[in-house]
Amino acid sequence: MRVVWSPRALERVEAIARTIAGDRPVAAERWVRAIFARVAQLRDHAESGPVVPELSRPEVRQLQSPPYRIIYRVEARRVLILTIRHGRQELKSSRDGEAETFE
Repeated sequence: MRVVWSPRALERVEAIARTIAGDRPVAAERWVRAIFARVAQLRDHAESGPVVPELSRPEVRQLQSPPYRIIYRVEARRVLILTIRHGRQELKSSRDGEAETFE
């Protein structure tokens, strides 16, 4: 299965890495490599992560990379990486119930 990163997810990786790099540049590089390595497993195991509990939608799942959560959606022919969130941040459904807000 193909793994695709949304622009929002890539922006979040960049922002988090910048924050980490402010104090520890080497740690930021290691963190980015670890995130991409963690996501790579989805090519062969798309449904390996549990469903995001606050959304209860079977296609929206997460991988843990403490203290962050990698939120993704399993689609017919691809896995879409939606965002990276701190583990303490909850996701909320939008009013129409169709799309989630992933700020």
